[in-house]
This record gives sequence, structure tokens and C-alpha cells, in this order.
Amino acid sequence: MSRATGSGSRQAGKRSGEAYGKREGSAQRKAVAPARHASNRSSAQQPAIRPTGAYIEGRRAAAEALRTGFPVKRALVAEGADRDASFTALVADVQAAGIPVRRVSRAELDALSAHGAHQGIALEVGEFPYASLQDVIARAGDGAALVVVLDHVTDAGNFGAIVRSAEVVGAAGVVIASKRAAEVTVTTYKTSAGAVMHLPIARVPNIARALEDLKAAGFWAVGASEHAGGVCWETPLAGRIALVMGSEGDGISRLVLETCDDLTKLPQRGQTESLNVAQAATALCYEWLRQNQ
Repeated sequence: MSRATGSGSRQAGKRSGEAYGKREGSAQRKAVAPARHASNRSSAQQPAIRPTGAYIEGRRAAAEALRTGFPVKRALVAEGADRDASFTALVADVQAAGIPVRRVSRAELDALSAHGAHQGIALEVGEFPYASLQDVIARAGDGAALVVVLDHVTDAGNFGAIVRSAEVVGAAGVVIASKRAAEVTVTTYKTSAGAVMHLPIARVPNIARALEDLKAAGFWAVGASEHAGGVCWETPLAGRIALVMGSEGDGISRLVLETCDDLTKLPQRGQTESLNVAQAATALCYEWLRQNQ
């Protein structure tokens, strides 16, 4: 496959594969962790039995799950929450869908909440139905398409935000690693604003091999690195693109870098080192959309 590249050298970019926001990770996560369940500091406030399982939490995410027919086992609803007319209507929709409703204390909802923003409702769901890579390729069809490939992105918030951006621009799917990577959790449902229910997400054992399969299906693999030779405005992103984003700590791995056909970066004028991986992915997704308008 031959393709025109931007003004920078592919090999020069490959010498350093740092992802955007490389230094944001552990210190930032440690800083927010203590406040995660601030409302449950006392052991006496904890429910006797903590609910277990995977949950979609929040009113908007719950409504989206109902709208899309996402499989739901049961709904946990906070006692006294239906003084709100819109909330009462949501619970009625849950019951109309044949989903069992269990009234629980807010303390029980707080205990299972990823970040204390359940808004009085959580839907218990089964194991997330991951797609296969072939499902993603099939959804891409034969024309221009975008697949976002995450090389071991580990932060659930970043993962959810990337899925949301990919879905909004019309991507065919997202590919993630089956180990040492963020997966679909309560946090992902929330931070993706329900996008995980609309977009195929494939888990693969080997990211480099997945890229080879995408390339065999006509995709051009473009890795995002702040040390790429050319910026995204100069990089051809029209057509079938597999956009590779590296992890928060290590960036794109050496083998995955070697599998990429080209590297690109965002233009920058300020002094801050870079955007984080979710922000960078959003900007690059929109550049793909602009070039394919």
C-alpha cells in the first residue's frame, strides 16, 4: 500500500512514541482517589451487604440503555427518589420494559457507585458484550471509516471519553487490549455518556496483530505521537483510518509503532507539554471527520 505522508519523517517520529498526556497518570489518579466515596467515610454508614455486579448508573445512561434495548437484569432505585416527575417517568419506563425494580437505600447505591453520581438509579447488567475485530471491520463497510485503536490505555475515564468521541464522529468501532487495559465498567458507561451501548468495542490479545488485520481490510494505520514529524492538518486522514492512541504512561509500544504506516501529532503553540490521551483522541477524530466531509 502506498500513500502520501505529511512533511515529517515516519522514522523520525517512531524514535519516540509517547502518548499525549504521558505524565498525567498516577499522581492525578492518587489525588482524586480519597474523595471518591466521601459520603461513605463511616463504616456505620455502609450497607450490611454491598451489591455486586456490573451497573449502569445515572438517569441519562439508564434512559439510553432502555432506548437501545441493552440487556438489563434489574433496576436499583433509591427510596423516596420519585418525588421528581421526570424520575417517576423513568422508573415507569423501566417497569414497562419488564425489568424488575428493587427499592434500596441511598447508602446501597452510594456503595456501588463509581463516583457518587448515580442520581438515584442504577441498572444491573450482565457481562459487557464485546465485539470481535471482524465485527468492527464488517461495520466499517467498504468506504471511508474510522477505527480507534487503544494501545493499553488504562484510565477508565479516558477510555470512556475516547469511546464517546469515536461514536459521535461516526467511527466503526474501538479496539482495546484484552489485558493491562481499561475495560467497560460502571465508570465507562458514565464517562462515555452511554456511547458504549452504540459502538462495537473489540478486545484483542495483540494490538499489533489487530492492526495488521485492519490493514489487510484496507485501513491505513496512523499513530498519534507528540514527536511525529508532521501535524494532523498535513497528514492524510481521508478514507479508512485506524487511529492508534498510546497509553498514559508509556505511549505507543515499539512493536505497535513499527506496525503503523504513519505518525501524526496536534499542532501546538503553548508551553504545556501536551493534551491528555482522551483530549488528543477527540481532536484527531474530528480531524478525520473534517477530511472525510
